[in-house]
Amino acid sequence: MAAGEENGRAAEPETAEPVEEPRSFKDLGVTDVLCEACDQLGWKVPTKIQVEAIPVALQGRDIIGLAETGSGKTGAFALPILQALLETPQRLFALVLTPTRELAFQISEQFEALGSSIGVHTTVIVGGIDAMSQSLALAKKPHVIIATPGRLVDHLENTKGFNLRALKYLVMDEADRILNMDFETEVDKILKVIPRDRKTFLFSATMTKKVQKLQRAALKNPVKCAVSSKYQTVEKLQQYYIFIPSKFKDSYLVHILNELAGNSFMIFCSTCNNTQRTALLLRNLGFTAIPLHGQMSQNKRLGALNKFKAKARSILLATDVASRGLDIPHVDVVINFDIPTHSKDYIHRVGRTARAGRSGKSITFVTQYDVELFQRIEHLIGKKLPAFPMQEEEVMMLTERVAEAQRLARMELREQGEKKRSRNDDDDTEEAIGVRNKVAGGKKKRRKA
Repeated sequence: MAAGEENGRAAEPETAEPVEEPRSFKDLGVTDVLCEACDQLGWKVPTKIQVEAIPVALQGRDIIGLAETGSGKTGAFALPILQALLETPQRLFALVLTPTRELAFQISEQFEALGSSIGVHTTVIVGGIDAMSQSLALAKKPHVIIATPGRLVDHLENTKGFNLRALKYLVMDEADRILNMDFETEVDKILKVIPRDRKTFLFSATMTKKVQKLQRAALKNPVKCAVSSKYQTVEKLQQYYIFIPSKFKDSYLVHILNELAGNSFMIFCSTCNNTQRTALLLRNLGFTAIPLHGQMSQNKRLGALNKFKAKARSILLATDVASRGLDIPHVDVVINFDIPTHSKDYIHRVGRTARAGRSGKSITFVTQYDVELFQRIEHLIGKKLPAFPMQEEEVMMLTERVAEAQRLARMELREQGEKKRSRNDDDDTEEAIGVRNKVAGGKKKRRKA
């Protein structure tokens, strides 16, 4: 890591003083026009990370924020940036780096909402979207760019006239995840071409060795704002497990969805294929289920999310693409259909429910092959989980109906695969952005409508 190495090596970051609980954003030093914006968003009282980070950020210090998912991190960095922008208006003022496209869009929405009354322009720069239209958006010089590292480097290297030499703020959100996804080289390239004289906020749920290295390279004399020092799950979350034979997983899933009908569910699967298969299986049994995974085009992914957010679908099946950072306010139950191989992903998955003070449930399926992984999760969160009460006979009564739905789902998956191959339709991959596909997609949508 090149940029700023000499600055941050010297000292360990100081820790923010414990602050007396303020009653409002105004108490934190947030200016009136932004306090009104918070009010319109329904943010009445600042969250813990906001209480710790905002006053320090307003003093112009670099920040390392360690906070669990769903803790209000976006507000903690967006408000100080917008306040600084009000004081010295400038284009290409701030850059926010995030690991996933969905998170980028979500952060952009919050910046737009908070900054709507002061005319803030943001641009989202992520893969899966036409690069040409992104270049045009960058040429208009937005105030804030929210980007995934790979696509931003593409534009820095290939888009004429675009540079970040005037940048004042850099935010790295979910830094542990950015580095886990091997964006290290891209982050290095970005740090080399932005000014050293800037403010940097680094937010991470976990403090890994890579994050510490990044902190030394990118931050000057930072203040550490930690809301949770060890891995934790939210207090109001009831966590359970079910021990089941692998071949009956589908039947157990259907039984739970029937038992807890009326709730909204987020079900995590380990692969794109299993996500798609399980979604088709549930649809064949009459459930309103919708998949979200990395092999879907960006438009479809956003469409799926919006349908679930608008409660038009009650079950969202997702890979870990969706397990972090997405703020879907009304998830009642998280089901780990496939147990996560990385224990830390468990924290982020179950963090989709019991957000912002609400309660929620999580149920983890443990088969004969998952015992060791499950024990690691219990060890990480420091508690033994209770078993979810189940009537085995009732589950077994479902096996015939489920077997028929499985058969149909397999056929549909095969058909989808053949259609894709015959159309040579590759717009679902990260790289293929082809305008041709977007045009075709638009026509199809119009025909459906």
